[in-house]
Amino acid sequence: MHEAQNALIFSLFLIFTGAAVCATLALYARQALPIAYIVLGIVIGPYGFKLINNAEAIEQMAQIGIMFLLFLLGLDLSPQRLLQMLRKATLITLGTSLVFAMIGAGVAKLFGYTPGECLLIGAAMTFSSTIIGLKLLPTRTLHHQHTGEIIISILLLQDMLAIATLLLIEGLGGRGSSLQGLGLLIVTLPMLLGFAFLISRYILIPLIRKFDKIREYIFLVAIGWCLCISQIAALLGLSYAIGAFIGGVALATSPIALYIAESLKPLRDFFLVLFFFSLGAGFDLGMLSTVFLPTLTLGLLLLGAKPWVFRGFLQWAGERPRIAMEVGVRLGQVSEFSLLIAVLAQQNALISGEASYLVQATTILTFIASTYYLVLTYPTPVAISDSLRRD
Repeated sequence: MHEAQNALIFSLFLIFTGAAVCATLALYARQALPIAYIVLGIVIGPYGFKLINNAEAIEQMAQIGIMFLLFLLGLDLSPQRLLQMLRKATLITLGTSLVFAMIGAGVAKLFGYTPGECLLIGAAMTFSSTIIGLKLLPTRTLHHQHTGEIIISILLLQDMLAIATLLLIEGLGGRGSSLQGLGLLIVTLPMLLGFAFLISRYILIPLIRKFDKIREYIFLVAIGWCLCISQIAALLGLSYAIGAFIGGVALATSPIALYIAESLKPLRDFFLVLFFFSLGAGFDLGMLSTVFLPTLTLGLLLLGAKPWVFRGFLQWAGERPRIAMEVGVRLGQVSEFSLLIAVLAQQNALISGEASYLVQATTILTFIASTYYLVLTYPTPVAISDSLRRD
């Protein structure tokens, strides 16, 4: 027990001290901080210098970062505004997802993967990163404007499609019926929404109003509610992240939702450092030569196609070309959900280890390249140009 505790403390020491050093170098070079954390994971992780041999515990903690990110996102969206956004984005999300799936499946077929692997690789390529998309939004400008709303609505719908894909993989892998899993999603999601709004309206918001001057209490209630609704979502067959988002939306009508969001941001950032580190730590450089050519081909095709495909669909929906292109660039990478799909599909023997690693390597490649181009071109908190750098 004592040795395990020491190992965890030493791991956190290496991660956050190393992250501080890498972040300093990245800021001098005007690079996005997530890239620095990924590089750190590659260097000191199990496939680098092996200073941290077992990143499993770190990876589990890293998922909390995603939960807090979506919880804070939900706090900024009223239910009426959310429904309006989702209605508009449905056709755009479905259309673009189909195009990206065809690109992924086509490249996989070109390099000789089986039909089943082609389908799953294509499915994994359909999503964009919620973390990159939201983390690099200038929160005091775009986040409250039209461009940010488009990005948020597309990402939310993509996350729902990703959950449905994970349920389907579970069913195909013999752990249950995929149709039952999808049916469960349709039933449990409205139940969770109703439960969250009832508890929020009749219990949480009255308590917050009564004790709103005790900041420590508000902080504890917010964290407890986020983790509680996330756990309920997981028990119902949904994801922790979707549960956290629903919990945030349910509290969005609270008079101090903005204060809750601001107070939880440092906690969110703590766990997001762990997320990006674990992403790099899971990158096996020894496997890179095996999938180098398909990874490079697929990654470059997606990086080139995603901005223009999003632009085309958004212009068709009536958006201005400048806004449509910016949304496309901000959503021009593959998603962290793609990593989950690849790992789960391999665990269920639906794809080979090589196919799984193709998805993982392509995800990291697009993470790095898309982020680099984004900070060169558009407003972000760490943009290359001072004129583009906004909080």
